[in-house]
Amino acid sequence: MDPLEEALRSRFGLDSFRPWQREAIDAVLGSPGRALVVAPTGGGKSLTYQFPAAVLEGTTLVISPLVALMEDQVRSLTARGIEATYLASTLELDERNARESAMLRGAYKLVYAAPERLASESFVRMLSRCKIALVAIDEAHCIAQWGHDFRPDYLRIGSLLERLSPPRVLACTATATPEVRREIIEQLGFANTTFSEVLRGFARPNLHLAAKTVDGPKQARAAVIEALETAIGQPRIPRGGAIVYAATRKTTEQYAELLRKRGYNAAFYHAGLDGEARTRVADRFASRKFDVVVATNAFGMGIDRSDIRTVVHVQPPSSIEAYYQEVGRAGRDGDEAQGLLLCSGADIALRRRLVQMGSDGEAADASLAARAWQLFRDLLRYIDARSCRHDFVLRYFGDERETLGGCGHCDVCQEIAQHAGDDGTSTEGTTLIVRKALSAVARANKRAGMQAVAEMLHGVDSERTRRFGFTGLTTFGLLKEHSLPWTVALLRALLAAGWIDLTTTEHPVPVLTRNGVSVMKGEVEARIVLPLEPRSPAPSSSRGRGKTTRELPPLNPDDQAVFERLRTHRAEIARQKKVPAYVVAMDRTLIEMAMVRPQENHELLAVHGMGPGRVEQYGEGFLRVIKGE
Repeated sequence: MDPLEEALRSRFGLDSFRPWQREAIDAVLGSPGRALVVAPTGGGKSLTYQFPAAVLEGTTLVISPLVALMEDQVRSLTARGIEATYLASTLELDERNARESAMLRGAYKLVYAAPERLASESFVRMLSRCKIALVAIDEAHCIAQWGHDFRPDYLRIGSLLERLSPPRVLACTATATPEVRREIIEQLGFANTTFSEVLRGFARPNLHLAAKTVDGPKQARAAVIEALETAIGQPRIPRGGAIVYAATRKTTEQYAELLRKRGYNAAFYHAGLDGEARTRVADRFASRKFDVVVATNAFGMGIDRSDIRTVVHVQPPSSIEAYYQEVGRAGRDGDEAQGLLLCSGADIALRRRLVQMGSDGEAADASLAARAWQLFRDLLRYIDARSCRHDFVLRYFGDERETLGGCGHCDVCQEIAQHAGDDGTSTEGTTLIVRKALSAVARANKRAGMQAVAEMLHGVDSERTRRFGFTGLTTFGLLKEHSLPWTVALLRALLAAGWIDLTTTEHPVPVLTRNGVSVMKGEVEARIVLPLEPRSPAPSSSRGRGKTTRELPPLNPDDQAVFERLRTHRAEIARQKKVPAYVVAMDRTLIEMAMVRPQENHELLAVHGMGPGRVEQYGEGFLRVIKGE
């Protein structure tokens, strides 16, 4: 029998390694002795350092950011007869000193330490006197300043490794884009040595993903209740647990109260609670005494509960990495589970304020705020995606080898299946439209941006399209039967689907990707839901004591936020000039501006309802709003 398999059975009670676990463990125990493991939440990353620690001579140091996670893993290891402890500032000084003394004697196989302990010179000196066989960095994405959960204390790990020169180093994370992985490699000094990179598949076939744009809190509350009833059933006999994530502490408390009134055994969790209260909520949820926890992102790491049937975000988190880590807590038992992400225009404005605010309440560093906003914009692209959500995530994390060509059960794939065979929305008809758009990107040959390519497809004969030579191309006017905003939305959907990309030049222009070329040539079917044509709002009524009714067209969250800013700007102009708002611009005009995003006065002229007179009077103001100035 393989000695490692035998040790796995005797020490951990498991029959076999997962293939990627064995690959990582072989890299750590053999050559090169250094590895970066990227695997989704609940995938079994901890075994990749716990097992080597159990069979190696000496002590394994595990850098971990959460005390609750350390406590949980130490309890589990101790129960298996593997000596382990943790060191954190929450311990009394005498207890911490006793554990460090035992560590010097080699009493532990694993020692978990919070990253802030590395700030103590005496602690680092003590480590240098120990026989460290392996240093494992858990939640390694925290070392990346451009990641979603940067922790400054993690920056000390690189110098610690230089000082200790351990024979083996393992970095683990559940969320790391190619860019973040490069930064981890650089910070840990892997770039100058040989190491193994184990990228475990991010596909979660049992997780049904969905995203929904809501108008406001009332619609969001209804969506949450519906999601819980669908996933875990009625409150009296729930079929498992649920986590509801919110962006603010106040919102967690409001939703917990709402769910309690609906009969659910629910609690809230956020960083404003004292440590004892947070531990109590986490323990009661893990032991199934609470069915639902409404929480900020402070909740979740180390929660050992496999029957979570749904994770609902009532407000979007900070990034795709954060979202996939949090939604990945559903369905760890392999049974079907749901993930629902809600977003409103107000949520986008809230996130904008949050990224501009530093941890101390002061204004955040401009470059960090800009990066955080870009991460959130990536999440908005996910929300706006009109192709398979699982494939979107796989492409984002650079795991294109496992792209699914449509998972078949996310909300987009289900909509594609529902429309298959309908006139105008058939897969064949959709593929033809997509191929026309991709052909236009190819024929543009990097000469112009998305807006100009959309104008070419729509058949706009203007100075700009003539200057680019677009009016003489065979792709000119190929989609003239569709509106210009619809065509822009189509190109954005193709960007989200990974069939076109934007250059990294000062003025980004669209280019075809390898997959996009395959779709354009007809080698691959275009599995995508086409955008809806924008509709004019229903006429408003001034009857009924000034109340108005209107129906807005479906906008993606980013466009909705721009529309709301334009509407606020219009109201201010109307107030100053003492005229009705529609005299300045109609809602339909603002909607088209929000979707098309004109940058110059001549582009405003192409927007419905913006004639020369309006452009002269109001154009500059609208452009400033669109540009965010």
